[in-house]
Amino acid sequence: MASNTQVCNDTSEKIELYQLQGLYLKPLAKLNVCVQLPQLKQPGKSISNWEVMERVKHMARPHSFLTLKIIKSTLEFIRLEGETETKALVKTLIQRLDAKTIKLSGFPDILKVKAAEAKVSFPLRHDWDSYFRDAKNMNEMKSGERPDTIHFKDLPTRWFSSHRSRENDKPSEQLLKRIWEGFGEVRCVDIPMLDPYRKEMTTSTKSGAIQTFTYGQDLTFEAFVQFKEYIGFVKAMDSLRGMKVLYIGEDDKAYTANIKVDFDKTKHLSDKAIKKRRIERWKLEQLEKQKEEKVRKEREEEERKQEEERRKKKEEEEDKEQKRIEKIQKKEERRRSREEKRKLKTLQKRKREEEKKLQLKIALEERKFLIAQRKLESIRLMSELFNAVKKIKVKEDLEKHEREAEEMRKKEIEQEQIQKEQEMKRRIEGRKRKKERLEKQEHELRNKILKNWKVKEEKQEEFQRESLRKKMAGKGKLKSAVVVKK
Repeated sequence: MASNTQVCNDTSEKIELYQLQGLYLKPLAKLNVCVQLPQLKQPGKSISNWEVMERVKHMARPHSFLTLKIIKSTLEFIRLEGETETKALVKTLIQRLDAKTIKLSGFPDILKVKAAEAKVSFPLRHDWDSYFRDAKNMNEMKSGERPDTIHFKDLPTRWFSSHRSRENDKPSEQLLKRIWEGFGEVRCVDIPMLDPYRKEMTTSTKSGAIQTFTYGQDLTFEAFVQFKEYIGFVKAMDSLRGMKVLYIGEDDKAYTANIKVDFDKTKHLSDKAIKKRRIERWKLEQLEKQKEEKVRKEREEEERKQEEERRKKKEEEEDKEQKRIEKIQKKEERRRSREEKRKLKTLQKRKREEEKKLQLKIALEERKFLIAQRKLESIRLMSELFNAVKKIKVKEDLEKHEREAEEMRKKEIEQEQIQKEQEMKRRIEGRKRKKERLEKQEHELRNKILKNWKVKEEKQEEFQRESLRKKMAGKGKLKSAVVVKK
């Protein structure tokens, strides 16, 4: 964690800056406490600044300061600057401290205390307007030479990194640009620590002094943000006046950081300065390449020398061996000489063959290139032909789909007609079955009526025969009745 960051326990006064990164603005809550000192009459006796600070802290209870430091100490007074969590707490502490007194141990006099809200040291619109109006080497028609660039210092590196989970990650220019685009269109952003060559560059300020930058894995960094329009610059400066940066991490822990903000007076992002840095960077890159090339050549030269020494040593050994062999056997020497001549001829012949192969290979490569070019033209022509065929095919497919759709409609009509005919047949068959059933019922009913009528007739005839028999029996003419009956 950077030295200018503090833990924040109260985020009620936060103002959104860039929520996606967990960045907010929080008002500075500072007050000045002035303790008037008595005249020291006894020589060698002094007042303890630490004791004064402790008494002031005791007077502020139950409230406390985030920081309390001595900003000026003289024989007449001690001035302290304190910072609290919120602006509301500043008023409360002023009420507790202002016009109060302190009694120090060993001093009979009472020390008077005055407290007031601290003034914010921040440039106003009048400051930059008057500066750029009075500056002779500024041209308000050019970017960077007018009030449009904000110079930030002591920005926590991790808070403005694209990868917040990494402790040693570097800040991101793209992220810084997105953050400040909320106030207006940003023309240019520069973070010096991101340029590896910037440590070897020098940038002259208006007064002629040399401005240097800090490099490495720093916990804080400085940056320059240039707005395209004056109104964006003004909005950003107004929003930063009397503010500090609030950061809420992924673990919901909040921290604040006091940053330094000022308008750029060095023309750092002017076209001329940017071009100058670009040229210097290019020169440094070229110088670095030259150094690397020189090292490489030196290394190659050293390797070549070593190889030459090894070759010479090997040649010396071969010479010694050759002399020894010459002394031992002259005949072997002549044979070796003839072999060397044959090898030389073979080598020359092989060299000529390799040259022919190389020429043949070059001719073959040229032919391949020509064939490839023709293939490419053929492919382009085929592509055109395929596109034409594709259009014809699409048209034929469309006509085919239309014919198939027409056939499908005809089939559906035929199917509907067949279904109607089958339904008609089913209805006719149903009527036939119903008619047959009715005829059968009618036939059964007639048979039943006929059967009942026959039974009734038989009963009636039986009754008549019985009546006749009785009648005949009564008259005593049984035989005549039988004849009549027959």
